[in-house]
Amino acid sequence: MSDDRLRQAPAERFATDHLVFDLHAEIASLRAEPSSPRQGHRQKTLYKHAGRTVALFVMDAGAVLPEHAAGGTVTVQTIEGTIDMTASGETYTLPAGTVLAMAPGVRHDVRAMVAAAFLLQVSLADHLVKA
Repeated sequence: MSDDRLRQAPAERFATDHLVFDLHAEIASLRAEPSSPRQGHRQKTLYKHAGRTVALFVMDAGAVLPEHAAGGTVTVQTIEGTIDMTASGETYTLPAGTVLAMAPGVRHDVRAMVAAAFLLQVSLADHLVKA
């Protein structure tokens, strides 16, 4: 675990047959944690199982997640504030209540001009998931 992490990322997180999350309470909890001054964001994996990951991110104003790509289908749903995302060279402004869906392998970045929170979901293709 790196010095920047407050908690170990789970390999799997599905101990029961169902889970319920109060996203606003989870956001408040994340905002109460210290953030790295150079990264300006905090994240928590809420669910991870069989190629499906659901993670919650909170970003300070001015924070950036550099360009990257995921091996699965990605959705980003803004919950609070507004984020700007560039996907395959096209920029989208995503206010609260907006969802952006991306095919596997699409290069994208995330920028928060104001404090924001979003839910990230990644679904790996069946052939990529190890049993």
